Amino acid sequence: MVVLSLAALQANAQTDDGIAQLLKAAPGDATKLINAYADPLFKGFGTGLNNGWTNTAKTKGLLHFDLRLSASGVFVPTADKSFDVTKIGLSNNVRLAAGSPTITPTIGGENNAKPAVLDIYSDGGTKIDQFTLPERVTPIIPAPQLQLTVGLIRSTDVTVRFIPKTKLSDNVGSVGMIGFGIKHNIMGDIFGGVGGKLVPFDLAVAVGYTRFNYELPLEVRPSSGKAPEASSATRTNFSNQRLEGHFSGVNLQAIISKKLLFFTPFAAVGYSTAKTNVGLYGNYPVSSGLATYTVYTDPINIKRNSVSDFKVDAGFQLDLSILKFYASGTLSKYKSVTAGIGLGF
Repeated sequence: MVVLSLAALQANAQTDDGIAQLLKAAPGDATKLINAYADPLFKGFGTGLNNGWTNTAKTKGLLHFDLRLSASGVFVPTADKSFDVTKIGLSNNVRLAAGSPTITPTIGGENNAKPAVLDIYSDGGTKIDQFTLPERVTPIIPAPQLQLTVGLIRSTDVTVRFIPKTKLSDNVGSVGMIGFGIKHNIMGDIFGGVGGKLVPFDLAVAVGYTRFNYELPLEVRPSSGKAPEASSATRTNFSNQRLEGHFSGVNLQAIISKKLLFFTPFAAVGYSTAKTNVGLYGNYPVSSGLATYTVYTDPINIKRNSVSDFKVDAGFQLDLSILKFYASGTLSKYKSVTAGIGLGF
């Protein structure tokens, strides 16, 4: 799941990596670095979150249902596998170390790509720290879908997505998801009650909304031997640190399908949007001198529209009595595949 990618941004006092490394830069520079490094995660997860709503235009009978679990794998394109650290607007306090590469991998970068090394300088021009940007994590961004679909009257289905807030572990954090969707088979509206007899396919329109929440406690502590500046002395409680991520997506589709015994191929065209809201909350120590640090409260808050794209889907539904299998592929800026299994009638 995406939590593994988000957890790669975590920090702890023992390893001194992830966010702990990025926060050696002041909040403005750290925000730019996180935005550039995690860009494929924000885009890929937003894309995957909008997948998997349906694999057929045919709607269910009254109170018939389908409970499915599926997952998408979203492929990071070549253009988003790396970024140039000199092109993202870092301040003069953050500079490339001698011998460091300029191009560094994103979270979805190439295997064995060497990350950049950055030097941190005080406002007075003294070098006070150095850190290495994170390595790549995965070129495929995963996204889960767990949903229940129920048939209503007038050729209409409603779908609910829900995962209660669940703590996976202390190191991975907690996840939760909620969403809702509706699909309507318009053939009856066009041809009345004889629609299914006049045309050899089903045609439907659908809309769905999903919100995925993630939370991870953090432990970013001052570097050994450093003391807080006078202005930070009253904010040395670091027990309230956490990473929060909120991803939301809207998916609009027109779907066409034809049931052939137990096999239903489908195709769809649509438009999807997704938003990302990722922040670091609590008090964080950031080096401000050779022997001092400054405490910043809630230093990172990234809000962005990560996806706004037309998409084309094609796939199938395999109906073996109450057991169902689903698979599809999606063409958009970030290509993806989705597969799942379900129970229903």
